[in-house]
Amino acid sequence: MKLVARGRTLDFPRRPLVMGIVNLSADSFSGDGVPDLDDAISKARQFVADGAEIIDIGAESARTNRGPISEQEEIDRLCPFVAKWQEPELLSINTWRPAVARAVLSIGGHFLNDIGGLATDENARICAECGSALVIMHSVGEPKVPHTHVDYDDVLAQMEAFFAAKLVLATTAGLPKGAIVLDPGIDFAKQRSDNIRIYQELSRFLKFDRPVLVPVSRKTVIGEVLGIPNAADRDSGTIACLVQSMLSGANIFRVHNVRAAVQAIRIIEAVENATVR
Repeated sequence: MKLVARGRTLDFPRRPLVMGIVNLSADSFSGDGVPDLDDAISKARQFVADGAEIIDIGAESARTNRGPISEQEEIDRLCPFVAKWQEPELLSINTWRPAVARAVLSIGGHFLNDIGGLATDENARICAECGSALVIMHSVGEPKVPHTHVDYDDVLAQMEAFFAAKLVLATTAGLPKGAIVLDPGIDFAKQRSDNIRIYQELSRFLKFDRPVLVPVSRKTVIGEVLGIPNAADRDSGTIACLVQSMLSGANIFRVHNVRAAVQAIRIIEAVENATVR
């Protein structure tokens, strides 16, 4: 399986990729936002030093208890980072608004991380024009709106149907299948039981023959299971979810604590590849 992103080709199977989260805002749910450009660049470079191969930058918190920022404000936060980023590591642009995606990808970015669930084919067409890969995240309804009321008869079956339909939508818009990544959207329009079941049966999504990105880091479901209200204190639970997902075949992990994620992956690899004597 190959993933093509703006002239770069990744061949799978391979060591899972770690995607470090850089929030260019002051209201990140995890409390680690870095609105200052130079601080954000420094943080991203430290992630690279810790082993991240992808940097995911976002300018708007996905929290539903915060109002949306304007498209122009989002562009004004993202573009200076992209223009200044000169490192060879892959860069992911975290936005769901087509106008923002077009403005930012026109100057750089290997991935568009669309938390809007590809509501129309516009973001797929933009990625096709720019040569960028597209992360399609499962969700229901528009971002920045609470969807805690959503109830599924069978969450995995619904997600399989969703991904099948979105792959058709994206490829019909001109985006090669080899430029698509799937994201199960942990916590987005899902209850605790839905999230747990996704971790149990994540391997079901491997049938689409596309890399699976799991946003494991500090999620609400971890706080609910462990009784930890402060997101920044959920790194141990994050690593547990990462291990479960890696053993189920996940290919990319979006995290706040890059060093811990990289170390966990290397330990799992060492155990799996060891020769028993």
